[in-house]
Amino acid sequence: MTKAKGPAPPTFDAAFKERFRDLVLWRRDVRRFRSDPVDDALLRHLLELASRSPSVGHSQPWRFVVVNDASRRAAVAASFRRANVSALEGYAGEQRARYARLKLEGLNEAPMHLAVFADEETPAGNGLGRQTMPETIRYSVVAAVQTLWLAARAEGLGIGWISIVEPDVIKEALDVPGSWTLVAYLCIGWPVEEHMDPELERQAWEARSEVILVER
Repeated sequence: MTKAKGPAPPTFDAAFKERFRDLVLWRRDVRRFRSDPVDDALLRHLLELASRSPSVGHSQPWRFVVVNDASRRAAVAASFRRANVSALEGYAGEQRARYARLKLEGLNEAPMHLAVFADEETPAGNGLGRQTMPETIRYSVVAAVQTLWLAARAEGLGIGWISIVEPDVIKEALDVPGSWTLVAYLCIGWPVEEHMDPELERQAWEARSEVILVER
């Protein structure tokens, strides 16, 4: 019996590989957004691509929450302010001054807010691959966020990942199931400016390090 063949895989030529490198290099953590709206159809297209990301046991644990309500957004912004003040207290001297000057969010400017959660109790995948490393559920969601980030960059959109928030406060403000864990709170919109180098590098917060490769 002849085994049925699937579709032929695509060929990625040198020009595509170079463009893909450009896409990776130009993906930035954006903080400054124009107020122009993001089309809902474009967001759904990006989330469809993100949902094709790899996941442990094919569990597909990502859960996307679009945050439109003004009071919920205000709760997120208040959480950022509290967490930011707390973070500032952890620095001293010139580093504290540099931290205070950094722009670390675009909550007021970004037209779209997207919270991304991991469903820790999803039955999908039947627990495959999670018995010894349950954290791979969250790693899977991070993979989806990275795919979303690159897909958005390809459309000219910018994404800012805000980690300076209180996860439990965000969960309560967004009224999500208890089994969901916050992985990323994202601001999405059209960037005011374009840079290939990270803002934290431009602001002398941290230099880029070389690839660390260890052989055993």
